[in-house]
Amino acid sequence: MRIGKQDHAFTAIATSDDTSITVRGHDLCADLIGKIDFVDYFWLLVCGARPDKRQIAALNACLVAIAEHGLVPSVQAARMTLAAAPEAWQGAMAAGLLGMGTVVAGSSEIAGRYLAELVAAGGTEDVVRTSLDVYRSERRKVPGLGHPQHTAGDPRADRLLAIADEMRISGPHIATLRSLRTLAPAMMNRPLPINVSGAIPAVMLDAGWPLAALKAVPLIARAAGLAAHLYEESERPIGFILSHHADLAISYDGETSE
Repeated sequence: MRIGKQDHAFTAIATSDDTSITVRGHDLCADLIGKIDFVDYFWLLVCGARPDKRQIAALNACLVAIAEHGLVPSVQAARMTLAAAPEAWQGAMAAGLLGMGTVVAGSSEIAGRYLAELVAAGGTEDVVRTSLDVYRSERRKVPGLGHPQHTAGDPRADRLLAIADEMRISGPHIATLRSLRTLAPAMMNRPLPINVSGAIPAVMLDAGWPLAALKAVPLIARAAGLAAHLYEESERPIGFILSHHADLAISYDGETSE
């Protein structure tokens, strides 16, 4: 049984024949390999057109900002997976990427969709204030704001927004994010600086990156960080140490046999 329309299906990403490989209308060997860098290629693959210098700078900055952040849960999952299966880098990498959800790293997509909704509604101060009223009444966290460690301001977010200003990329999404930062602390009665998960989508959306592909940015970035951790795990293993310390830190409170 077929589900959905399947006649005349197409892809515009790549094709090949006996002598050539074509990617987004470019000859892979003649036009791309050795001619463009990976960030340029990543944009071309996803968006279908080559980025300009400002777009390359924005994507580069965002990838560097989010690639590495220490022994966060996704990294620990990857390192412990490699410790248990040292032959399976792909499994360990997958374990780390699968852990990127609405709380860690994948939160950029949540913030991006929220910003896009506010911009679509006009992005005015009244629109932002009305939305914050709803979040306050429902006791919900405001996407893109707040950080448990960087309470005075996430330095990564500050740098990304500064780069966007310098490159004249800043547009309605960054303006709306800054409006949230201005209004939210007083309305929520606590410090709520812009975090990196808010800055990344604001910068990327204003740079022209598609909303539906936002999660690709932290995924690609964190893949690089995971590769570093997995290589280090293979040379200086700590996966079982992490597992052991978890075992020591957690007390059993279930039933006993006595």
